[in-house]
Amino acid sequence: MSKIFITGAAGFIGSQLAYYLWKSGDEVVLLDNFSYGADDNLIFEDHDFRAEVIHGDIRNTELLDFLFQTENFDYVYHIAAITPLPDCQTNPSLATEVNVQGTVNILEASRKYGIKKVIFASTSAVYENNTEFPLTEDNTAPPTLIYPSTKYAAEQFCKAYVDCYGMNVACMRFANVYGPHLDCLRTQPPVVGYMIRELYQGKLVQLHSNGSQRRDFVYVDDLVELLKLVREGDGYDVVNVSTGETVSINELFEVVARLMGCSGTEPEFFGSEHFWHRYPDLYRGGYRILDKVLDHEVKKYTQLSNRHAFERYGWKPKVSLETGIRRTIDFSVKIMKEKGLGDGV
Repeated sequence: MSKIFITGAAGFIGSQLAYYLWKSGDEVVLLDNFSYGADDNLIFEDHDFRAEVIHGDIRNTELLDFLFQTENFDYVYHIAAITPLPDCQTNPSLATEVNVQGTVNILEASRKYGIKKVIFASTSAVYENNTEFPLTEDNTAPPTLIYPSTKYAAEQFCKAYVDCYGMNVACMRFANVYGPHLDCLRTQPPVVGYMIRELYQGKLVQLHSNGSQRRDFVYVDDLVELLKLVREGDGYDVVNVSTGETVSINELFEVVARLMGCSGTEPEFFGSEHFWHRYPDLYRGGYRILDKVLDHEVKKYTQLSNRHAFERYGWKPKVSLETGIRRTIDFSVKIMKEKGLGDGV
């Protein structure tokens, strides 16, 4: 049994990881400031789930020093971050403070107290300016948007701590992650959660461009399995977490609509300039966000190679898109019914 510290543990991925590791026999200590996380994410069908949950912030270095000194953690999973792209774009100072400085705080505490390995949640968004597919870990063009720029910078600090101190750190570049507990209620949810929410509430699904853009989606159970496997291995490693396959937004919508009994429903398409219209501050000021940046984000193609994950850790994704979407729908609809958000379809 290992003692595990997980930041961002009340969020979608952090909570699923915490439950998986606990079920595997580890002791888990969870940290979240609940700005994006939710208590609901820490409630599972197995109501025996036990973990120490600390309401705290990765920017609080005194708290981190106290926890690392007294808890004797073996491994740290650093998941906490501001991840919605438009939130980071709207408040770049906060995004940098949390995503970069917060990561440095975790690395420094891990250095001081001899953590065996830090596993850092990065993102496939760092590849946004790459043009050769499938995307591999050894070929990264510097990103443009604020969110991937903070993650890219945080990765550089991870590498610096390995090179300077001989620490062990793995940076995990997540593809588009989906599954139960996916946040479908925030202002601009991930596309799977957005489709489920709008269809359940009988609303028109608004998509962008023409829906032919293709993305790489990975189910959360597959992801957390790999997160445990990467504890093995020394030094610095960067690992793509993906299926290595793509699905178009149109194909994704067809699967979601069919499984929700909405076959024949058609989405409405808008131009890329409409993409972040729920964040009006990005469209005003002395310099507004450029249409070409929005267009690139909407139309980008994402396909990650998962060869390295297989060759080094023996990992392959197991859950099909159909199965994963069905499970995500079942959970999301249950939550929306409980909250009285719509009459269902």
